[in-house]
Amino acid sequence: MSVLTASMEGLVNALKKLPGVGPRTAERFAFYLLTQPASIAQEMAQAILKIKQTVGFCKTCFNLADEDHCTVCRDPGRDKSVVCVVEHPRGIIAIEKSGGYKGVYHVLLGALSPLDAIGPKDLKIQELKERIKQGGIKEVILATDSDLEGEATSLYLGKELRALSAPASAPVQITRLAAGIPMGSAIEYADQVTLIRAMEGRRAL
Repeated sequence: MSVLTASMEGLVNALKKLPGVGPRTAERFAFYLLTQPASIAQEMAQAILKIKQTVGFCKTCFNLADEDHCTVCRDPGRDKSVVCVVEHPRGIIAIEKSGGYKGVYHVLLGALSPLDAIGPKDLKIQELKERIKQGGIKEVILATDSDLEGEATSLYLGKELRALSAPASAPVQITRLAAGIPMGSAIEYADQVTLIRAMEGRRAL
């Protein structure tokens, strides 16, 4: 039998749906919110509703965007001849914090995972191929995570993109981030120095 009120129980159950939030953490969050002014709860609720209503995906790279194109794609100072491929928008955030990359991105919105029935058609791979076919891209950097799914995705993309650019007079260079990101870890958790070194030491595939 729960000693919480029905409304508190409902809030705890809602908070438990967040990644990494267990029952005790959810209860701690709920009691914290209960002690805050109503304006705090309203601000949080409005912020959550706003992102659901306004945030979508960039029509070019599939990064998060509140317009047709994300801030990176709209930036005239970016080098659009270099495209860094990441699994999720979180990867872009990590690389941008390093400050060592001036190209643009392409977000796959996932990684190959046969166990989860995620294949090439479930990712934004065809869209990446179309971007390359349009011309102007000199290098594609594969910055998928270094876990099994990320490595499998990188190998698949390397094979597909090399075949795509092989007939061209100036084939696109395909590179992979250098060692420095620990095996089995996600790019979003790498520190800035590690990301800079990995970007600078990327290797051809």
